[in-house]
Amino acid sequence: MGIKNIKIIYLKGLLFLFTGIISLAMVIIEHPTLKVALLLMLAIWSFARAYYFVFYVIEHYVDDSYKFFGLCSFVRYTYSKKQKSKY
Repeated sequence: MGIKNIKIIYLKGLLFLFTGIISLAMVIIEHPTLKVALLLMLAIWSFARAYYFVFYVIEHYVDDSYKFFGLCSFVRYTYSKKQKSKY
């Protein structure tokens, strides 16, 4: 089904951003080193690119007939592809 109210969608995005900023700040306060900051930035960037890959690249460049609805949907999709390729 999903959220239809645009204001709630924006609020959800802002809450994700706020949670990320607070979490990042707490880790940096706990371990205030350049190494930790750089590793956090690399991890965040990598996860964002992986998310983009799952929900955009696969859907638009690999299999445009399938629409993903979440990470569980992607896992089911990849598992079903593996099962079909066995036969």
